Amino acid sequence: MINISDSAMNRIKDMLDQEETPNMFLRLGVNPGGCSGFSYGMGLDDEESEEDVHLDVNGLKVVVDKESVRFLNGLEIDFQESGMSGGFTINNPNAVASCGCGQSFRMKNEEGKPEVCD
Repeated sequence: MINISDSAMNRIKDMLDQEETPNMFLRLGVNPGGCSGFSYGMGLDDEESEEDVHLDVNGLKVVVDKESVRFLNGLEIDFQESGMSGGFTINNPNAVASCGCGQSFRMKNEEGKPEVCD
């Protein structure tokens, strides 16, 4: 369902190692908003709910809320270093458009029309 490159996996594991809270995991989600309609949520978390779907991506615990699952199927996460900076990049095969910064996207619904935010 979700693919994480080796460089992104190494960066995420480094971040988890620096946390003092035990049992941290990667949380992914989608929120209404952003310049293209939806925005990605990605961060470390240690709290789960009954509305979460649990994934194991190459030994990394990844948690996604049930509402976001349909937006993230096939998602690819990478981490790219660029000089003195770097950052995560997201490639979503479900997106039909994304903004210039790559942090928000738009996708089609089942009828082939642009998805509308609630």
